[in-house]
Amino acid sequence: MHTSKPLLTPFWLIAATFIGLGDTFYLSYYHLLGITPGCALKGCEIVLNSPYATPLGVPMAYLGVIFYAFVFFLGMLLAIDPKSLGLRLGVLGFTAIGLASSICFELIQATIIHAICMYCAISAFTTLVLFCIAVWHFRATRQI
Repeated sequence: MHTSKPLLTPFWLIAATFIGLGDTFYLSYYHLLGITPGCALKGCEIVLNSPYATPLGVPMAYLGVIFYAFVFFLGMLLAIDPKSLGLRLGVLGFTAIGLASSICFELIQATIIHAICMYCAISAFTTLVLFCIAVWHFRATRQI
C-alpha cells in the first residue's frame, strides 16, 4: 500500500502571509495615525511620503493588507483541498501578480524615488517567497 506524506506547502504559504500581514498592518497603522515610521535605511520616510506610496489616494500598505489576507484565505482553502486545480492556479496567478507589482514598485523606488524602504523590501521579499511556495506546491501536486 502506497502512503504519501501530507502536503505542507499550504501551511508554509499561510505562515509566510503572517510576515506580510505584520509588515503591512504596521505601515497601515502608522498611516492611519498620520506618522511615518522610521527605518534603518533612512529611505522609508522618502518612499512612504512620495506620491507613489498612495496611488489614486489609496496607501500601498492597505493594498498589501488586502493582498496578504487574500493569499492567507487561498492558503486556507488550499490546505483543505491541496489538489484543486482552480485553487492551485489561483494561488499561482495571484502571487505572480503580487510579485510583478512588488518588482515594479521596487524599481520605482530605485529609479524614480531614489530611495529604498526596508518595509517595502520586506514585503517584496515575502511576496517572492509566496510565489516560490506557490510554484513549489503547483509542481508537487502535478502528478497527484
